[in-house]
Amino acid sequence: MTLDRGCIRWHLCHMVCFSVCQVVELVVENCRSSDGEVEGLTDEYTNLESLCMMNVGISSLSKLPSLPKLQKLEVSDNSISGGLDVLVEKCPNLTYLNLSGNKIKEMSSIKPLQNLKNLKGLDLVGCDVTSPDDFRDNAFELLPQITYLDGFDREDNEVPDSENDDDDDDDDEEAGPPDDDDDEEEDGSEGEVGLSYLMKEGIQVSLWVFVAFLGVGQSSES
Repeated sequence: MTLDRGCIRWHLCHMVCFSVCQVVELVVENCRSSDGEVEGLTDEYTNLESLCMMNVGISSLSKLPSLPKLQKLEVSDNSISGGLDVLVEKCPNLTYLNLSGNKIKEMSSIKPLQNLKNLKGLDLVGCDVTSPDDFRDNAFELLPQITYLDGFDREDNEVPDSENDDDDDDDDEEAGPPDDDDDEEEDGSEGEVGLSYLMKEGIQVSLWVFVAFLGVGQSSES
């Protein structure tokens, strides 16, 4: 029996790519970035709708891959101070953006968000830009398309809990691993898929298959 190792490698890459393409929700919070880039996060996530990159140590979104279907982006607790214009090109369909706990100081820094026509919710809690008393009025004037700012609308009505619950339920049905994982049940994030999950459940299994095939090939050749 003779195996084409090049063919095996192609199938391995195809298996990993297939798994990545199916991911709808991805959580990489607390993963440290390298030079502003989260390793493994690429434009191969073509169906990604929700991405959480809280506290990953980034100061810019310039290396964010193109994610045309992304609707929800959470990048709180980082060091972002501007450069939000890249979101218009890379994530044009955003409906919610969480920039809380970043280093945004000027209204001009959030002005590029005007071009995100579908943006409905924006969080800037903990950013210096929110300090002036007239910040909310100015922000709603600058970004007329948004409905909620820091969890409240123009009349200071809070985001309805039912709206958030419905979104979470939909995400849980569409995203996440099919089996019940004890660790994910404990932290309450059954519907969230992190890169660590893909590495453990997808890529490692593929690598095992790859190594097994190589072993068979070597035995056959001998």
